[in-house]
Amino acid sequence: MSRNHQEHVNFIWTIANLLRGPYKPAQYRRVMLPMTVLRRMDCVLEPAKEKVLKKFEQLKETKVKNPEPILNRLVGQRFHNTSKYTFQKLIGDPDNIAKNLLNFIKGFSSEAREVFEYFSFEEEITKLDQSNRLFLVVKEFAAVDLHPDKVSNIEMGYIFEELIRRFNEQANEEAGDHFTPREVIRLMVHLLYDTEDKLFNTPHLARTIYDPTCGTGGMLSVSEEYIRDHAADVHLELFGQEYNPEAYAICRSDMLIKGEEPDNIVFGDTLGDGKSGDGHPNKKFHYMLANPPFGVEWKPEEDVVTKEHENEGFNGRFGPGLPRINDGSLLFLMHMISKRHPAPDEGGEGSRIGIVFNGSPLFTGDAGSGESDIRKWIIENDWLDAIVALPDQLFYNTGIFTYIWIVTNRKPKNRRGKVQLINAVNFYRKMRKSLGNKRNELSDEQIAEIARVYGGFKHNDARRLIVDGEEQDVVASKIFDNREFGYAKMTVECPLRLNFCASPDRIEKLYEQSAFKALAESKKRKDGKAKEREEQEGREEQQAIVYALKTLDPNRLYKNREQFVAALDAALDAASLKIKAPIKKAILSALSERDESADVCRDADGNPEPDPELRDTENVPLPADIKLPIRDEDLLKLKKPCEEYLKREVLPHVPDAWIDHAKTKVGYEIPLTRHFYKYQPPRPLNEIEADIKALEADIVRMLGEVTN
Repeated sequence: MSRNHQEHVNFIWTIANLLRGPYKPAQYRRVMLPMTVLRRMDCVLEPAKEKVLKKFEQLKETKVKNPEPILNRLVGQRFHNTSKYTFQKLIGDPDNIAKNLLNFIKGFSSEAREVFEYFSFEEEITKLDQSNRLFLVVKEFAAVDLHPDKVSNIEMGYIFEELIRRFNEQANEEAGDHFTPREVIRLMVHLLYDTEDKLFNTPHLARTIYDPTCGTGGMLSVSEEYIRDHAADVHLELFGQEYNPEAYAICRSDMLIKGEEPDNIVFGDTLGDGKSGDGHPNKKFHYMLANPPFGVEWKPEEDVVTKEHENEGFNGRFGPGLPRINDGSLLFLMHMISKRHPAPDEGGEGSRIGIVFNGSPLFTGDAGSGESDIRKWIIENDWLDAIVALPDQLFYNTGIFTYIWIVTNRKPKNRRGKVQLINAVNFYRKMRKSLGNKRNELSDEQIAEIARVYGGFKHNDARRLIVDGEEQDVVASKIFDNREFGYAKMTVECPLRLNFCASPDRIEKLYEQSAFKALAESKKRKDGKAKEREEQEGREEQQAIVYALKTLDPNRLYKNREQFVAALDAALDAASLKIKAPIKKAILSALSERDESADVCRDADGNPEPDPELRDTENVPLPADIKLPIRDEDLLKLKKPCEEYLKREVLPHVPDAWIDHAKTKVGYEIPLTRHFYKYQPPRPLNEIEADIKALEADIVRMLGEVTN
């Protein structure tokens, strides 16, 4: 953060101290954020104020129905203000400060006025006036110049984000929903745009940029700044959506001041439906960036998302599957994928996506789960371009490791069928002063180096870095075939072996079986006597069954199920009992125990029955000759490698195991950390022993100092 906007942040923060009393520190944002926006708009409009007022009076006399476009052109902005007040004039009438300030806000053109509606600022004006704080706050803000000539739009973004971070710190809230550290955004921008030759070498090119969780607009602003610095002739349109009213108001005001189309920023929940859902339906974008909330439940959107998934399938946004309810970040990636232009081989221009995730989307979810199916869909369609592992402690509200995914449907030829994993966890420098959980940052040089690693696209590309205080050669890039992230999850079965005995303790367990208990429960709504009679008949049947079982030898242990079933049937026939299949199953369950020495239980066709308690799964890498995407008929190709794995790894330990191929599923995971793991041998024992003795000596010495 530069000295210029750090000074502005500190100044605004000192103004916030005037609110102490009527406001708690966690509530300062209700006043300070809208006042900052208001002062910046005032600075923008002040030079043309007199011209606007004069022109407005002329337009009223000529009864022009819609003067807004005319006044906007006069100011050279997308907004104007027809009130006679400015901040300087407001402080000239302290006795009527509240009334005049409301008049000032209502004098804005409609698009600017909407900003303050989302701040709900009028309520705060009344509260400030009643507590005699309003004049003091306005007076202090009047002393700070926030004109774009003094504070650029990029710097203003820093100011808002730093203020929000401080306010959240006061409230002990998370800041991650609002913004991403700017150096992380700069890295995303480099990864997304640096290789785009057409973007920088095509005159009059039109491009759209979209952020579905835009917050205060940081990713959009940095993207715009970068492209304009490198390709000034490109026509850019910025689009976004934000569900937090405060962040939305800041982003919209920024769009107004920059002369962008403010209606391109939509308020609402991107994952929802109707008016509160996707704010840009049927719209496609060339570039998309996002830092969606991760590790956050999507239960509020569950009904809408599930309905779209089930009813629209791949025609909707969430066709491949749904992640678990406690982390909806992958939903945003699927939403962004639905916003791409068609790929070049489909007659379109394609799109590029950069998105920040935590580690969960890399590996959470087994084969057949929503997360795995989403990864399968992305990787098998060859859309995953690269993943960059970032250092920890980069974000203000969390110290965890984060990852940038680059997803595109227009890979260059040399990257097709491949995924690049970049290990950038050691590309950082320590901050002189921590900001919340943020203790590390990326320097411009480190951002450029990571971008070079991405652009170089080399396997085992190494860099000389400082790791744990020592210079080391660190592998920063690995290249994999898409197939290498897939695996066949095979189900390994072992035969069921049971012994049977009609001992008293096992017969007693029969009463715990739900089917047997249900005999003595009424199944229909009846009057009291009919219900009682039905239950009595059920109890009598239970007693008859138990009596029949007690005719069996309680000391005989059967190790063959067919032999025991024959004895059981004979006992039931002798008692003239005909029981239903669920009751017979309950009897066999109660009177049996697992026994490795017993005979294998077999089905009617003579095949061994699997033991659910011994069932296990094994993940087998996909064979090199399999083609992606894998369809149902391709699963047959997995039979041979699965059987080879069974023979090699399982049968030597469990010789009677087999694979149930009908249950084989294909899954995908991206074990990025494992691919870059470097084995570190333990220190020699004599070194460890020497350290322990040195510590013991220090302890003895310190104890001696205490006792003396």
